[in-house]
Amino acid sequence: MLDAGAFLRQDVGRGDITTELTVPDVDGTAYVTCEQDAVIAGMSVATNLLGSIGVSCKPHYTDGQRVEAGTRVLSLSGPLRSIITGERTALDILMRMSGIATLTARAVEKADGGIVVAATRKTTPGFGEFEKEAVRIGRGDPHRSGLDSMIMVKDNHIRACGGVAEAMRRVRSAPFYIKVEVEVSTVEDAVTAAEMGADIIMADNCGPALTGEIRDAVKAVNDRILVEASGGITIDDITAYVGKADIVSMGALTHSAVAVMFSLDIDRPRCGLMF
Repeated sequence: MLDAGAFLRQDVGRGDITTELTVPDVDGTAYVTCEQDAVIAGMSVATNLLGSIGVSCKPHYTDGQRVEAGTRVLSLSGPLRSIITGERTALDILMRMSGIATLTARAVEKADGGIVVAATRKTTPGFGEFEKEAVRIGRGDPHRSGLDSMIMVKDNHIRACGGVAEAMRRVRSAPFYIKVEVEVSTVEDAVTAAEMGADIIMADNCGPALTGEIRDAVKAVNDRILVEASGGITIDDITAYVGKADIVSMGALTHSAVAVMFSLDIDRPRCGLMF
């Protein structure tokens, strides 16, 4: 389970000074509204976060569901101070994760089953796990989670060791169960990597035409090798890669997703006090 407690502790620091001075020590209720059409993501994280500080949460929607602008998605009850202290962190998580899930869902719909839509490691340090989960909620593939997930031989690795063939020779010492992906920009390098045992060939910044040539050459070596298209690909580009690659990876899913706006409004303090 994703734990966002560190983000709240960072926000609170030595204490929520304003809330402690202005908000009565009473229970109350509140609700969260999604202000835009969106795919909800981060609901489970936000409710766990608020629950950890004594707020009771009743989600009206779960991660992965679509909502229209103006929909109340979550009801809260408990100490008003806790609701207000946790408000910003909880909403920030919902905003960021729902933005990524919404963009990913649009990309997957554009692909229409013709190609796998995947994320990249172009994520926010410290928040990448949450961003990858949002991609999954949007029905995309999160791709590798970190440097230890698989072997991915990129251009700088290849330059540093002297070429694709030498890089492939060196990675042969890795355990058999670890997948090997190699970034290429030519048909020749793709064939070399395929012949030397790569599991996945990444056609980086190659465009649809060259990517298709790379795919044909790789499949001629071994049709079980996957070909991934990557490099500045947008939603509008996806259909051009259908039939040219097995996977299209898009950094934009995480680094360029626009946050979905949510708001939290206090309904009433239970003791009737107004402030």
